[in-house]
Amino acid sequence: MKVAIVGAGINGLYLSWKLSQMGHDVTVFEKKNKIGKSACSGLFSERIFEFIPQSRGLVQNQINSVLVHLPKKNFKIYFSKKFFVLSHFQLDNVVAKLAEGAGAKIILENAVNDIPQGFDRVIGCDGSNSIIRKKLGLREPAFRLGIRGFIPQEDHSDFVEGWPVTPHHFFRKDGGGFIWKIPRGEETEYGIITGPQRAKLLFDDFLRKNDLQLNKLESATVPQDFLVPRNPKITLCGDAIGLTKPWSGGGVIWGLIGASILLKNFPDFLKYQKELKRFFLPKISFSRIATKMAYSIGFNFPWIIPQNVKIEGDFLIQ
Repeated sequence: MKVAIVGAGINGLYLSWKLSQMGHDVTVFEKKNKIGKSACSGLFSERIFEFIPQSRGLVQNQINSVLVHLPKKNFKIYFSKKFFVLSHFQLDNVVAKLAEGAGAKIILENAVNDIPQGFDRVIGCDGSNSIIRKKLGLREPAFRLGIRGFIPQEDHSDFVEGWPVTPHHFFRKDGGGFIWKIPRGEETEYGIITGPQRAKLLFDDFLRKNDLQLNKLESATVPQDFLVPRNPKITLCGDAIGLTKPWSGGGVIWGLIGASILLKNFPDFLKYQKELKRFFLPKISFSRIATKMAYSIGFNFPWIIPQNVKIEGDFLIQ
């Protein structure tokens, strides 16, 4: 089939790679002049190697746990699956080379303002502000804002740190959030994800109190929803759906799982939509409830939290 993919992020590149391997004629349209997402922390579970084995060479650090700082208590969360720090920019470029090697055509500096014509199937992988989603008439997702920056401090610790922000407007989809510290080996990253109206204010206050001055500040909107169209020839994947983890905003592994479900059902986009809903909706519902409970307990009854907790970092429970 002749397939158009809008957006050369990780999901669009992965789909173009795999669909090309399946023998389809794939064209990827990307509005930027280069491949590679920069405003992403690149903290992925070991599942990333199942999807992209070639990414093992990009590892900057291994993470086994997160130290959570609450106002009245600190505790550690251990991951049942190890996490790894990678450069998202480099990861995208690795997959782009794999896609081109399989025969996909990647056209840069080509901003798509409407649904591409002359294709048997169209897949919107064009991120949180998806044009394809808008053209299909779907509503906008809820958004959170992620901001990050770096200090030139070497850190090879095997744990990240997190500071949950006060649960203002918590029961909105853009509520909650946290500040993080990620040891990236040669440098250290700090960032925040929370509602767009208060992200910068809270982050600036945290940096001032901790006497931190960051370099290379970047920001990005993080969608939070589930917006798959019922259309037999046009569909969405990844951030264009709003498919991100409710507790952390991470979307790469969830997006790649969604892409795998699409590949399994291709070219039947209606079957893809049904299976995607069966797989993700229970997990989204559970994790939203669990996250709200965790915030409520953490800020109001911290003494009942065990000193050490173990979770499955991609789905909270196995």
